[in-house]
Amino acid sequence: MSLRTLQISNVRCIEAADLELPSGLSLFYGVNGSGKTSILEAIFLLGRGRSFRTRNTARLIRHGQDHLRVVGQVDGAATAPATIGVESSGTETSARIRGEPVHSLAELSQAFAVQVIEPGIHRLLEEGGQRRRRWIDWAVFHVEPQFVQTWTRYTRTLKQRNAALRTDSIHASAWDTELARSGEEVAAARARLLQDLEPHWRSTVTALTGLDIELHYTRGWGADHSLLEALTRAHARDTARQVTHAGPHRGDVSVRLHGRIAREVLSRGQQKLVAVAMTLAQVRLLRQRLGITPTLLLDDPAAELDAQHLQAFIAQVNQLRAQLMITSLGAESRLFGIPERTFHVDQGRVQPL
Repeated sequence: MSLRTLQISNVRCIEAADLELPSGLSLFYGVNGSGKTSILEAIFLLGRGRSFRTRNTARLIRHGQDHLRVVGQVDGAATAPATIGVESSGTETSARIRGEPVHSLAELSQAFAVQVIEPGIHRLLEEGGQRRRRWIDWAVFHVEPQFVQTWTRYTRTLKQRNAALRTDSIHASAWDTELARSGEEVAAARARLLQDLEPHWRSTVTALTGLDIELHYTRGWGADHSLLEALTRAHARDTARQVTHAGPHRGDVSVRLHGRIAREVLSRGQQKLVAVAMTLAQVRLLRQRLGITPTLLLDDPAAELDAQHLQAFIAQVNQLRAQLMITSLGAESRLFGIPERTFHVDQGRVQPL
């Protein structure tokens, strides 16, 4: 899977760009603030419907404009080329795949598999469970295609139950059966994914860190009863706080070293390497299971890594033979080999060399 063309309109400082991309390595270079990372954000938007830097899509829209637009053509290993378009006004984001509107932005993940490794990737460990839920769900969307519908059904029902808790709590339990059914399915799919990921995770994290880091999925309610029972038991609490407490929306992936929470015992550099291993392990799983190699975005890949760990990181990435999009301050960067195409980015203008 690779992105062959990219058209950007009004993404941060980039007014317009129209690029042809190779299936191998592309290098985007320029001084800080020139717009290099904005190009990676635009690419990520095609596969995720959001940025990897902010949840507020309005911040991506170029100053003085009222919307952004990104269009790309994706070549799949086993599917016909697909044109993907994403538009956003900031308050509303819409997307089309092969000209047809998507029902959920989650569908973008299946049309264009893209992952990113950027200086803030350590937040996958440092911050709350939402990032790790997104991390695991992205892989489940690919491995179990029906998961998109299950996940969408669960999130829709959850919103309806929470709305009822705020306005008509007596009838909120009417949503419990459907919420429990879809919620159990979401949690089970995540657990299966983590089990399938284990061998890829183990080899990758060992190569990058040499540490015995363990991943465990917690489903978001107690292990000794069903989700329906948990919803019933928590009804009074949910009513008082007007929000649903039990369910996979509270699930998490626990990252631990010798039983201790990893973020409490690892340095910032070690956290980055563990988060990188989590990302690359998913790429390996998709390649082995589905024959899909996601496009990999590397923003300032050498940041906070010493020479030894940087070389280990480079070796792991090169083994994937993925389409790579890399940013650098200089055109001479050869960390991952000689670029097939090099682009100079200067004050929002993108010029191929």
